[in-house]
Amino acid sequence: MSCSWLKRAACVLIVGALASGNASAQSPASPEANRGDTIAELVAANRVLAKLNLVDAFGHVTMRHPVNSQRYLMARSIAPALVTEQDIMEFDLDSNAIDARGRSASIERFIHGEIYKARPDVNAIVHSHSPTIIPFSVSQTPLRGMSHVAGFLHPAVPVYDPRKTVGASNLLISNQQLGKALAEALGQNTVVLIRGHGNAVVAPNVGFATYRAYFTEVSARLLLQARTLDGPITFLESDEAAKINELRQAGYVRQWELWKQELLGN
Repeated sequence: MSCSWLKRAACVLIVGALASGNASAQSPASPEANRGDTIAELVAANRVLAKLNLVDAFGHVTMRHPVNSQRYLMARSIAPALVTEQDIMEFDLDSNAIDARGRSASIERFIHGEIYKARPDVNAIVHSHSPTIIPFSVSQTPLRGMSHVAGFLHPAVPVYDPRKTVGASNLLISNQQLGKALAEALGQNTVVLIRGHGNAVVAPNVGFATYRAYFTEVSARLLLQARTLDGPITFLESDEAAKINELRQAGYVRQWELWKQELLGN
């Protein structure tokens, strides 16, 4: 399968909507989201996240369908480092597979479907188990931004505890109920931690989501280091975070292209 598959699929969706007289049923993502968001970019994000050691055999990255905003694209249940274009599946926002063709779906796909439902502005999501964020999910110390790449952590990084929804569990977000509760905990923030498990990071596209996932982990390392030194720690102020976020809307591209070149040879 090549990226031409996505173009053909897009044409079918558009033509079908127009033929039915219900073109409004297809809600294209924003032009910013469409920028570079292809199956090839989604595959690259899986592999970059693995090379950066943010994911191992587990974890995943998704993108909202670039033509039908009521669907999203995600790899089958497979280690991110091994993902190819043939592994990409399409899901509706209830996380039902549209084109399974015998492929197994990730048990935690509900993270993605429910966040896409709740956040129309989100077009890509990374779920990882990056290790340094775990202590912040099980302690009273909030993860906060201190550096010039951490504006997206403002105003808060909430923590979701599955016990509040279902009591004792395996801590996985394995159904719609848990996914919806996680999306509610995320609110309008960019990152949400899952107690003892990992995090979910949202962005307008897969390159930006990868960037934010990486710098969430980096920010956690920096904060742990800062807490070993004399305090108090100086965190980002609201106006600083806003200026950083404005700059990084385009500035992340340099880092994303470097990762693809250095780590993947693309």
